[in-house]
Amino acid sequence: MDTKDFGKYISKLRKDKKITQEQLAKDLNISRATISSLENATSSDVGIKKVLQIIDYLGFELTCKEKSPFPTFEELKDER
Repeated sequence: MDTKDFGKYISKLRKDKKITQEQLAKDLNISRATISSLENATSSDVGIKKVLQIIDYLGFELTCKEKSPFPTFEELKDER
């Protein structure tokens, strides 16, 4: 998943919960422009701390796992 896909995913999670960028920004004390930049992958200046705050607010968590030696379905689909 690249930053563009990640931003789209965050946007989808936010919209699924019917939360506006403005409300998210207000509740987390983060600018709406920062949230927009994250969702649209237009800035690489969004720090991991802010990303983690947003993910937590939306009820999710970021996890790391060992990479599988086998390709994922997404990777196979992207090869087409």
